[in-house]
Amino acid sequence: MLELNTINDVFALIAARGEGTAAKVQDGSGWKDISAKTMYGRVRALAQVLQGWGIQHGDRVALISENRWEWAVVDFAVLSMGAVDVPLYQTLTPDQIAFMLKNSGARAIFVSSKDQYEKIVAAGEIPSLERVVVFDPGEFAGAESLTKLLEGAPGLEERDAAFDAMLASVKPEDLASIIYTSGTTGEPKGVMLTHGNMAANMRHSTDNLDIRKGDLSISFLPLSHVTARHLDYALYGLGGVLAYLPSFNGLPAAMQSIKPEVFLAVPRVYEKLRAAIEHKSHGFKKTILNWALGQGKAHRAEVMKGIMPTALGYRLADKLVFSKVRAAFGDRARLYVAGGAPLGIDTTEWFLDMGIRIFEGYGMTETSPVISRNTFAAYRPGTVGQVIPNMEARIASDGELEVKGPSVFIGYWNNEEATKKEFTEDGWFKTGDIGKIEDGFLSITDRKKELLKTSGGKFIAPQPIENKLKANSIIGQAALIGDMKKFVSVLISPNFEMLEKWAKENGVAATDRAALARDVKVQKMYKELVGKVNGSLAHFESIKMVTVVPDEWSIEEGELTPSMKLKRRVIYEKYKAQIDGMYKE
Repeated sequence: MLELNTINDVFALIAARGEGTAAKVQDGSGWKDISAKTMYGRVRALAQVLQGWGIQHGDRVALISENRWEWAVVDFAVLSMGAVDVPLYQTLTPDQIAFMLKNSGARAIFVSSKDQYEKIVAAGEIPSLERVVVFDPGEFAGAESLTKLLEGAPGLEERDAAFDAMLASVKPEDLASIIYTSGTTGEPKGVMLTHGNMAANMRHSTDNLDIRKGDLSISFLPLSHVTARHLDYALYGLGGVLAYLPSFNGLPAAMQSIKPEVFLAVPRVYEKLRAAIEHKSHGFKKTILNWALGQGKAHRAEVMKGIMPTALGYRLADKLVFSKVRAAFGDRARLYVAGGAPLGIDTTEWFLDMGIRIFEGYGMTETSPVISRNTFAAYRPGTVGQVIPNMEARIASDGELEVKGPSVFIGYWNNEEATKKEFTEDGWFKTGDIGKIEDGFLSITDRKKELLKTSGGKFIAPQPIENKLKANSIIGQAALIGDMKKFVSVLISPNFEMLEKWAKENGVAATDRAALARDVKVQKMYKELVGKVNGSLAHFESIKMVTVVPDEWSIEEGELTPSMKLKRRVIYEKYKAQIDGMYKE
């Protein structure tokens, strides 16, 4: 168990490694090591700079960057002195950034690149903002260079008693971070997490996950999202090494060069890998793949227990197929974790039948984040595992999951009214998720606010149905419609890479994506896929109308949150005309 009281305790554990490797970063010649000693010097140097600027205990410092070593240095430097960091997603617009900087009262902001710097300029006047620092080299009007600020770092790499005392002086109850929620249904709110909140969560969420000293992990999910940040802290605390990957596009190559033992991803990463494998399988290869999956399914119970089946057919399937899937992850992964959104039982079982257990967990920004997780000691597919030991959970009369524990946030920044709404009268945090607990394992069936209620009075949980649809690789995303409607319909955002290949194979000639989405053959194909899913649904859940949109939904275009959840309000507004069209008499 990680014995931590503050996030600064994590940094103290890094510092104790001395010459040992703490992180890996890419340069022109490949990956290079950053020692713990080097990181200590950089954090210490930047903390001195912040103090020289007059940044004090409790002051807010914002940060917008891809996953880079600089992110960790800024984060640890801010926290070392009891200041508060405000991590912002690099996909935010200038207006969104302006709102969060003004709302938090940030005195300084660190940004990674010219693109992010230009957003700060476009955001306009921020009364509280005194300093802008850019990671990348170049001249930026009114901004400072991180490289120049860290020029003295090599001379500060030896342990310093005064700096270490400052680290230790920060208390568990001190505010560590303000993290703005993704805002799937409304205005983002600043979640206040203390050092104690996050440390309490790390103490128990990593038990029975077999993370070992020296384990490598690729840090590529946005560190502005609490799940990625939490695992990075935990890995550092347990002696792991983080390889910082700024671009998701570099993930396949990074997996081959880094060969991680620990792999954390959102479900969409696993879904895309599955889709790529299935799409490459044609003819005899498809026959072999299906045969191998059959062998895996026959021995699924053993794999679920972590036992390598010894049956001849399974061993042959492992050699021909399963080993190649493991190789796509680098061939050394021991721990596969999914978080940020529901994985879906179809994807879970497909990977199980490939010999891979994906450990799904569940949590929220407001709970620092982990509420429950599957582990090597307790694993049940289709659930999000057992509630961590220092968290209590109960199911309210309307099915909503409520939790209580030391990692539950202390409130929303400058928003007492919103905070009060999120807690019951007896102090339990209302997650907004519908769940059930059976034999100690928690299952989440849907978001309470996202349940659809048809005009006939039937409640429908959209996520399980959407996950069934997305199990087909030619569907990128799906959004169920039906709230206060007489029947259920769906908007489908295609996986255009797969759709364009299908179009060529089926003689569909289209000049652009809009024409492709309108094509009669394409429409028929998607309706048939929906029809197959309808076969597994109750009559009142069946999808009656299908609209294929000419857009591939993304974080950048605003239809998805950074953790790949649907922004339903955005989607409903964007496609209002198409939705209205499906319900015309």
